Amino acid sequence: MPELPEIENYRVLLTERLAGDRITGTQVLQEKFLNVSAEQFDEALTNRTIWFVERRGNHLLLHLDNGKRLLAQLHAGAYLFYGQGEERPQSEAQIVIHMEKGSLYVAGMRQGFVHLLSVKETQQVLAELGPDPLDKRLTLEKFVQLFRKKRGALKAALADQQVISGIGSVYADEIAFAAAVRPDIKIPLIQEDAWQRLFEAMHVVLKDAAAKGGSMEQPLTMDDKLTGGYYIQRRVYERAGEACSTCGSQIEVVGTAARKAFVCPSCQPEQVES
Repeated sequence: MPELPEIENYRVLLTERLAGDRITGTQVLQEKFLNVSAEQFDEALTNRTIWFVERRGNHLLLHLDNGKRLLAQLHAGAYLFYGQGEERPQSEAQIVIHMEKGSLYVAGMRQGFVHLLSVKETQQVLAELGPDPLDKRLTLEKFVQLFRKKRGALKAALADQQVISGIGSVYADEIAFAAAVRPDIKIPLIQEDAWQRLFEAMHVVLKDAAAKGGSMEQPLTMDDKLTGGYYIQRRVYERAGEACSTCGSQIEVVGTAARKAFVCPSCQPEQVES
């Protein structure tokens, strides 16, 4: 599922292309991803202007000139494509928004949603999310407090969108590696200095990944050379059996298939409960 860096990359690239453009029409091939009918969706969006693009956690927000919002959450396999003229995404799009300068395609959707909401409705949906990891108001002390009631593994807590929004399987592992902390460590065993490292690593990893285009496989545009640039630079995620880029030890998989994690046993030694 696209995580914070992927959606932040979309926000930056789409802002350049969508802000100020007028919507001329829509196409909906699968209505189940909407919260209104295809006809209502088209009527509400046609002739509206996109003011700006925002990100909250792993959600993308398009602000319209009538105060409405388009809130999108993409799940595994889903991606966005912006094309002009005859340019199209590589797979079938479920939702298309046509504008004067180009078209935005939402493709590969099996889950997730694109909802048309009022300001109040948007606030209600986003209120269910934990704080954004890059919110400047999120201090180290507040970060640690988010996990105070958790007793399970670190990775599960980092990927819990109601605890902190925008981190999933990929970046939970990458953050834990950068902080030299096991992703399968139980929350109560994490020491104060490790919390400090996790907080700092979270900012470094997420910002770096976003700046390098995240890990999406599909480009946003035909000439997009940025999107997906971080994928080949992952330190541990899905690199089982490969050599750690820091120490040369073999990357291992821990946990179950439902919640597996990738670790370097040397850089991230297990902590035994005393």
